[in-house]
Amino acid sequence: MALSPTSFSANLSNDSTQQYSSCSTDIPYVSMIATYIMIISVLGIIFNVFVLMVFFFHKKPCTVADIYLGNLAGADLLLTSFLPFWAVYVRNKFNWTFGNAMCRLTNSAIIMSWYCSNYFLVLVSIDRYLALVHPLSHEPMRRPGFAKCGCLLVWGLGLLLSVPTIVYRKTKTNYSNVTICFLNLDKNAYLTFELVLITFGFVIPICIISFCTVKIIMALKNRMAEGVHAQKMKNKATTLVLVVFLVFLICSVPFHVMRILSLLSSYKIVPGCDFYRNVAYSRQFFSYLAFFSSILNPILYVVVGKNFRKKAKELFKQCNTQRTTGIAS
Repeated sequence: MALSPTSFSANLSNDSTQQYSSCSTDIPYVSMIATYIMIISVLGIIFNVFVLMVFFFHKKPCTVADIYLGNLAGADLLLTSFLPFWAVYVRNKFNWTFGNAMCRLTNSAIIMSWYCSNYFLVLVSIDRYLALVHPLSHEPMRRPGFAKCGCLLVWGLGLLLSVPTIVYRKTKTNYSNVTICFLNLDKNAYLTFELVLITFGFVIPICIISFCTVKIIMALKNRMAEGVHAQKMKNKATTLVLVVFLVFLICSVPFHVMRILSLLSSYKIVPGCDFYRNVAYSRQFFSYLAFFSSILNPILYVVVGKNFRKKAKELFKQCNTQRTTGIAS
């Protein structure tokens, strides 16, 4: 996810920006947007800390799904921990006051954690695909050791995707004495960076998740004749898979569509000031909508994940027992 100051064109070279220098792209309702980001941050921290506490304090070993869910919560927690800095930036009408180092750290952490979150959803889809479509032939791949290796690779990929942000994000004070935090890349480098993020952050994940979703639904339909138990299994599995798919569609697809349109507009493939301005507004709006996944992920997995709810109940019972014992002694 590439966050922007008053206009996403600040991430382009001077030549590209000058193409639409007369287009005003000031983002309206900055106070409302900043408040929304702060709410997302507070709720996201609370919900994801709760998920991590359940896994950390629960005595039984984590399943493969638990490993993915725990890492997903970790990625969302990292993202929401840095959102307050961006909320202050937005409230200050995109005047960055935290210095150059925090400009790089905040943006790289948000980009890394958001793309890691998407790929943990991919791992969940692959795990469900192997469990329901190839339950016997691929059983060794569903062991905790493989899950941990998969999560490690995802964190590595997220870090790799954030490297350009770490290196090239910087602060700059403009003629209005406003300090912006922007990506200092020339036109060709920026295009390459955007295409890499679109490919690895959107095209590949949505292809994998869509493939797994379709294959799982087809496999479960073929088992309909096995009776009531098979029907219940189908409903549970289908719900989980559709939840993963819907979370990705709602929170990731609109932003990346706007990202593609912004490239088309900025490079004059689709010319016009009105189009440029509308894309700028829409990209900002959908980038903030994408933050909502940090709240949506823990809520939906608590609702859908029967195993997680069971662990949470056991943890609460354990805490109540210890409290009662402490009072009695």
